[in-house]
Amino acid sequence: MPVLVSKSLRDYRRSLVGWTVGITAFFALYLSFYPSITKDPELYGRAALAKFPGAMRDLMGGLEDFTSGVGYLHSLVYQLFGPMLFVVCAAILGNRALAQPEESGTLELTVTLPVDRRRLVFERFAALALGLLGLAVVTFLAVWALSSAVDMNVAFDRILAGHTGILLLSLLFGTLALAVGAATGRRGIAMAVVGVVAVGGYVVESMGRNVDAISWLRWISPFHYYLDGRPLYQGFPTGDYLVLAGATVVLLLTAILAFDRRDVGV
Repeated sequence: MPVLVSKSLRDYRRSLVGWTVGITAFFALYLSFYPSITKDPELYGRAALAKFPGAMRDLMGGLEDFTSGVGYLHSLVYQLFGPMLFVVCAAILGNRALAQPEESGTLELTVTLPVDRRRLVFERFAALALGLLGLAVVTFLAVWALSSAVDMNVAFDRILAGHTGILLLSLLFGTLALAVGAATGRRGIAMAVVGVVAVGGYVVESMGRNVDAISWLRWISPFHYYLDGRPLYQGFPTGDYLVLAGATVVLLLTAILAFDRRDVGV
């Protein structure tokens, strides 16, 4: 493994362990409620959830039938909370790749080493991708095991499809933080951009289905290519996932070009 990748992973290890434990515990907590939900279908079924205000249902992904395993898993794990936790983790790691060390004054020392700048950015990206992959693998196994334990009857490949989408979505936002950090050298700006794109993109995608004024914006929202294919219901939306992967590659190339042409401040 390249030196810069292994060093970055060592730097990320405590953060990754913390996020892995935290997200796994979060998923375990919510999945543990499922058996009690199924015992009261009148309170959590489709008819009951339809009474919620339309805007709230839209923001929560439609609030589909909680008494079915796929509906519960989709609404509480894969619609909002899971993706947002992964996106925040990815943004923090992406910020630590370039912007944070530049603001602290340590990146200048790395740049003076006989390491090509483009290689530096690529290997920091590789560490980000490997870190998120490890987080995704552990949490995927946890969700699959816990859903099986509480008899949710959701197929292995559907959970894998949903988790693959979370990984691709979070990698895109982590690369966005990396690219903004490479271009500006400011972690505050990078986090602000990620926050605006993430929150705005989710609101546009979730509410744009029923609000004509913003429906056209769905096509530029990263969440559209994660949510629209409904992976827990329909399996892998290959075309949508390729769009997320392609956008990530574009952001990586942008980061490489921006960092290669910019003076690094201290």
